[in-house]
Amino acid sequence: MSATATKAPASRGLPVPRGLVWTVLRLHRTALWIWTGFVVLTAALLLWLYGPGAAPTQHLLDTFGYAGVQEDAWTVGFVGTVGSPFSTAYNDLFQDPASLLNIASFAVAVFAGGSLIARELESGTARLAWTQSVTPAHWLAAKLAVPALLITVGTGLLTALYRMLWSAHSNLLLAGIGPRALYFSVGPATVAAPLFGLAVGVLAGLVLRRTLPALAVAGLAQSAVIAFRTNSWPFQGSYQQPELSVRSRAITSTGAEIPDPGCYSDRACLARHDVVRFTREYLPSPDYWPRQLLETGVLLAATAILVAAAFGVLRRRATS
Repeated sequence: MSATATKAPASRGLPVPRGLVWTVLRLHRTALWIWTGFVVLTAALLLWLYGPGAAPTQHLLDTFGYAGVQEDAWTVGFVGTVGSPFSTAYNDLFQDPASLLNIASFAVAVFAGGSLIARELESGTARLAWTQSVTPAHWLAAKLAVPALLITVGTGLLTALYRMLWSAHSNLLLAGIGPRALYFSVGPATVAAPLFGLAVGVLAGLVLRRTLPALAVAGLAQSAVIAFRTNSWPFQGSYQQPELSVRSRAITSTGAEIPDPGCYSDRACLARHDVVRFTREYLPSPDYWPRQLLETGVLLAATAILVAAAFGVLRRRATS
């Protein structure tokens, strides 16, 4: 037997972040956990709306048609009135993830302007890092790349789940401007908007170098972007354009499709028309992808300009 013990081959585990990536994750671990919790909880809400949450309203639609959808939406929930942020009506809960995504976009800008950049410049820790083996450009690249990756993965997942929910259960929404605004607001631009907020916050932090002013400016700028996305053609056009087209039909016992007889919850009327169930769907709009791609392109182009400006500001700051 050889005196020299044979070494066992080292087991290869999962890759572990190192260097600047690990530093950014470690320094901002609280924000990382908050973001992870937001993504998990919002995904859980979307999956619940896709599955068991839709069952009662779907049953009302199948039984009474659009009248059943109206009955569900205008029945006051036990938490608050319908239409309020605390309503338990399915129509209102369906809209809540979109509001959460807007809030997340705002929070990304505030975080980037304050904690991610300005606080380190204000405290002097950034310059301390630059005197070590980290160049200012590499420092900023890590500050941008790590959050951008997490934002893209998180919002990309939530956007995919939202589109899946829309495809399955948009027929359970009250007709009006709400479904159109939601339809045009969820897509690739949903991922691009918080990336723009990240760039806005980083530039504000580098220019102002003070935590509170930077987060205030970043928050105001991102709030304006959110408002513009919601109300301005050619992006959503929620005020200028008509409602989405809806196709509603009643199905008789023979499988024939007839117009909704307007029986509402009158079962005798439904029996008289031999209606056994209803179908309803929002028809896809041909201008969805042109608008989404236009908005996404504008946001990404603006993001690239802001990132380039941030590196330019950093170069001047680092050499001054």
